[in-house]
Amino acid sequence: MKKEAEAPYKFESLSDFHRVLGLPKPLHPLISLVYNTDGKIRKPNVACKQFMMSFYKISYKPNLKGKFKYGQHYYDFDEGGLFFLAPNQLTGTSDQNLDFSGFTLFVHPDLFRNYPLAKKIKQYNFFSYAATEVLHLSDQEKETVLAIAKLIDTELNSRIDALSQDVIISQIELLLTYADRFYKRQFITRKAVNNDLLQKLEEILDEYFNNHITLNKGIPTVQYLADQLHLSPHYLSDMLRSLTGLNAQQHIHLKLIDKAKEKLSTTNLSVSEVAYELGFEHPQSFSTLFKTKTNLSPLEFRRSFN
Repeated sequence: MKKEAEAPYKFESLSDFHRVLGLPKPLHPLISLVYNTDGKIRKPNVACKQFMMSFYKISYKPNLKGKFKYGQHYYDFDEGGLFFLAPNQLTGTSDQNLDFSGFTLFVHPDLFRNYPLAKKIKQYNFFSYAATEVLHLSDQEKETVLAIAKLIDTELNSRIDALSQDVIISQIELLLTYADRFYKRQFITRKAVNNDLLQKLEEILDEYFNNHITLNKGIPTVQYLADQLHLSPHYLSDMLRSLTGLNAQQHIHLKLIDKAKEKLSTTNLSVSEVAYELGFEHPQSFSTLFKTKTNLSPLEFRRSFN
């Protein structure tokens, strides 16, 4: 009999999380900033090896090395950095002796209720980034992150007044804005490494079309490419934009048009047959896409070769 997968432990509140980690009660029920000065924060003392939280988590770990569970993959730390978790994402530790020095900010979504940040925070793609893409920080960027964390900590430990929540939320938004800027910098500085991504992407798409996978699975999706490259769809598109100015879907369309031109110019297949071989359910959808991208219908393009 197949053994059932162990269900992850779910932390519903910050108070519960603090209790399990052996920390003092949070100063605020919806936000907590934890400095781990001794570098040896206690691992969650729960039966499950994996767990989920109902709040956002932003961690700066300057010395963290090893593997940290994130969804079905792992963050792979070599130099530490800044990483992000959204509510209800699966996480958990893998290595037993991780150095957890640094700070972690926990924020429950209810803190943002009735604030613009409630919607805006969902637009930050780094909350769904691939396991291998921790945000690595320069020395100057580290100083910026630590300075903002200090501002948040000071506010949390100050006397509460009518503007306390406004101030804290503005500081969190500032931290996220800087993180967005730093990620964009990381795309630029790592272009030499990421250029290899284009070659891998081309190989995956060529194999998909040349092996007629389209006949069974249809048009390749961004999710399929991301899975093959072990990246999230958002991160894949962001990297491709930094390299080519085009997102993942646009790269798929380019390959579709290239393959369509090849078939229209070198075979006697009908337009419907070409559409079917490329994975389209409806020939009209293929014709519409082809004309949008080339300003010619498939038949007009074929006639131009005859």
